[in-house]
Amino acid sequence: MKKTIIILSMLFPALAVAFPIDVEKHLNGAEIDIQTLDLGNNMASASLSNYGQRAAVCTVRFRNGPEAPRTRKARVAAGETAHLTAKFNNSVIRMRVRVECKLD
Repeated sequence: MKKTIIILSMLFPALAVAFPIDVEKHLNGAEIDIQTLDLGNNMASASLSNYGQRAAVCTVRFRNGPEAPRTRKARVAAGETAHLTAKFNNSVIRMRVRVECKLD
C-alpha cells in the first residue's frame, strides 16, 4: 500500500501538462517586466509590471496557431501591474505572446 501511494504521488507532476509560451518584447524604452502563465487548457495570462518612472501603454497579442489572435491593451502606471488574459476556443499547444510598449 505504501509503495502504491508513493508511485501515485510521483505521477502527479507528470499529469500537469502546461503549454510552452514564447514571448517577443518590443519595450521601446519602457521598464516593463513580463510574466506569463498558463491558466488552463485554453487560457493564457500576461502580467505587466512597470518599474519605470513614467506610465506606459502596452499592447499584448496572444497567438495560438490557426485561431485569430487576441489583442489586449493596457495603460500601466509607474509602479503598477496590469493583468491581461486571453481565452481560445481550441486547446492550446503553443502560445506566442508579442508585447509592444511605448512611454505615455
